[in-house]
Amino acid sequence: MNKFRPTKYTLWCVATGEVFEDCGWSLDYPTCRRPSLIRTQYAAKQLKLYDDNSLYKFRDWLPMRRMLHCEASHATYKSERLAVALGLKNLYITFNGYLPERGATMTTCSFKECEAYSVCARISDKAERVLVVASAGNTARAFAKVCSENNIKLLLVVPEDNLDALWIDYPIADCVKVIACAKGGDYYDAIALSEIVLRSPMFYAEGGAKNVARRDGMGTCVLSAVTTIGHIPDYYFQAVGSGTGAIAAWEANMRLIEDGRFGSNFMRLMVSQNAPFLPIYNAWHNHSREILPYDADVARRDAATIEAKVLSNRQPPYSIAGGLFDVLQMTDGDVLQATNLQVQRAARLFLDTEGVDIHPAAAVAVATLVTEVQCGRIERDATIMLNITGGGERRYKAERNISYIKPSHIFPLAPDCDDVIRRVEKLFQ
Repeated sequence: MNKFRPTKYTLWCVATGEVFEDCGWSLDYPTCRRPSLIRTQYAAKQLKLYDDNSLYKFRDWLPMRRMLHCEASHATYKSERLAVALGLKNLYITFNGYLPERGATMTTCSFKECEAYSVCARISDKAERVLVVASAGNTARAFAKVCSENNIKLLLVVPEDNLDALWIDYPIADCVKVIACAKGGDYYDAIALSEIVLRSPMFYAEGGAKNVARRDGMGTCVLSAVTTIGHIPDYYFQAVGSGTGAIAAWEANMRLIEDGRFGSNFMRLMVSQNAPFLPIYNAWHNHSREILPYDADVARRDAATIEAKVLSNRQPPYSIAGGLFDVLQMTDGDVLQATNLQVQRAARLFLDTEGVDIHPAAAVAVATLVTEVQCGRIERDATIMLNITGGGERRYKAERNISYIKPSHIFPLAPDCDDVIRRVEKLFQ
């Protein structure tokens, strides 16, 4: 293991172009007058791969203050059987999950480990406040693992309907607590509950898409693909709920162009949603920079209907400067959709050809790739990166003794704010 030194970087505001230092947990540029993402600018302009089997081999392009215990890694490989089934010559799969024979060792079986290991490595080891993460499921599982392994205080906020995603195969550390919003609630309701908690000075927000560590952690999927392929792909396929992974892919793409060794092209970002939950799809295809109005009751119904429930984000970072709308425009990208039936068929196709089960969200991406190929909108010899954002869970669970994290409290969808704060503060006293 190489001796670790904190990563050298500055931050850049997309809207203003201002460059500034990270004050510890900067999520935006304080004097910027319009909603905007910030980005990291790393001192290392060329990517160095460290002699490390984990995600931290990319650490020169991760905003790390400390090295955590981490054994997770993704794997990129050239597809054979799925590629043949689709008639593609250069299909590369970046597998995020449990597929050890390929080198994929994410034991939560989701690419959310990329985010969690990067975000938590940005936290100072002297931090005293409690990190708050709202999640539809997979993110919560990943942060529970990373924070439990590394003794980082964490509050997870999830919908009660998604608690079955909080499976574990290890004793959860006492520093990790879970609360939930009541049945019928969705990811948006979990975010609303987390915002109540954050009124207390005891807690601080992870930040979601605004956290550069989250996006740069997700961007390691592209770094894995490009360093394996040898050049930047022509197309990037991924299912999205917030679109943060696609934004991260674009940012990684720009750093790789600046590196100078992998080409100068922008990947076409082909992102997808699970019908009928289509807020990003509808906005994009209506040429709207803003997400269109979405009745809360209809949104909750649609979120409950889709196979890929982790994609049910009603407030994605779409219109913000540097957000999904911008990166889709800059890459000549598109937003696609797949029905539940198409998702089920795509999951079966992937299992039959690649030999491993995948999450419904990953199957959404596979389904839209199938459709685009069949409709002749993808060149057969194009280099395609297919981001399988979760898989191997069925196999992993079969090999382990699985239990589930139980919430300390379940709150109604319109809770008493003072009661929420009082009860949650008590969990960490």
